[in-house]
Amino acid sequence: MGQPSLFFFKGYMKALKVAARVISIPRPTLFTGADSTEQLCEAIGLMNLGKLLIVTDQPLVDVGIVDKVEAHLSRFGVSFVRYASVTPDPTYPMAEEGRDIYFREQCAGILAIGGGSPMDCAKVIAARVTNKKSIRKLAGILRVWRTPAPLFVIPTTAGTGSEVTVAAVISDPFTHQKTPLMDPKLVPMMAALDPVLMTGLPPHITAATGMDALTHAVEAYLSVNATTETDGYANAAIKLISQNLVSAYKDGQSLKVRLNMAMASYYAGLAFTKASLGYTHAIAHNLGAKYGTPHGLANALALPHVLRFSLPSATSRMADLAHMAGVGDATWDDATNAHAFITYIVSLQDALSLPKTLAEIQTSDVAIIAKNAIQEAKWNYPVPRYATQKECEQMIEKIMA
Repeated sequence: MGQPSLFFFKGYMKALKVAARVISIPRPTLFTGADSTEQLCEAIGLMNLGKLLIVTDQPLVDVGIVDKVEAHLSRFGVSFVRYASVTPDPTYPMAEEGRDIYFREQCAGILAIGGGSPMDCAKVIAARVTNKKSIRKLAGILRVWRTPAPLFVIPTTAGTGSEVTVAAVISDPFTHQKTPLMDPKLVPMMAALDPVLMTGLPPHITAATGMDALTHAVEAYLSVNATTETDGYANAAIKLISQNLVSAYKDGQSLKVRLNMAMASYYAGLAFTKASLGYTHAIAHNLGAKYGTPHGLANALALPHVLRFSLPSATSRMADLAHMAGVGDATWDDATNAHAFITYIVSLQDALSLPKTLAEIQTSDVAIIAKNAIQEAKWNYPVPRYATQKECEQMIEKIMA
């Protein structure tokens, strides 16, 4: 039996659009501002849950951020145990190790502190705590049948939007593929967007995570499953990013700029939770799984090439993006504005000192990366234009050094 046709996948995406309208997607209770971490910890304390499993990474422990959060928890009578072994692109074994600690320490909830990796790992741990199915069987759409353990998050980067999304991405260490889990049950209960915790982010991480947020908003807007609601969120995100990302990169100490970027990431998360993503993310996930490329950087590398590929099927929508980013002109036609947006993305890469090629990509790997990206997109992303194997390979080849 052969592969399903593009007609099948387009019909499948239309069904997902209907489902997204019908299925209720919760939102976390949101705390924002310089005292939001304290507010979140107090709210957790009032719940009298019991011990928390803190899921984080060692760099955040080293700079003292985790200690600060734990001090707030202790002040509000919340006990905890720390799991700080999460690395970029977390793997199945990390989630299983976290689950084992959760049970061994008799925890009653999970608090993720960090960027996308700790938050995604925490989501998978929370799902595995209450679901006996393996991670592979939880992967996909609407396969987390039982409500996960209570989950709270404190993002320390402005990029993934994981604090509000239905998604978690985790890597299979054996196949070197990233596995997405997508279910409304994965949305955290509460989140704190604390700009104070983001002021210490190095410029290169600010740049990469900011490009991740921008890619979320752009791909959500170009999605054929976009709605008036998701368009509004994407618009808000792109405007905030275009006005604040370079400033955050140059001077990360501004609490106003950091909070604006955190809100942009949040809005972009709301946009793609319903409208979904596209080939940029499909390629980025596979670059990350194969070479350990940081996700935001991988998105930045792929985005201009995917935009050029998508242009014939998304000219007017891409023209809208130019106006949102402040680089469009009402006197220009759609094609000119669309090209202006692509030029803006390339200039943003330059302003953020982001590379345009990835030396790790091997010619012998291009075909399998493209194949995996195409499969990911077909089953998950309502893209404006479908790519053939050759077309996807050509996009990846343009990223090669």
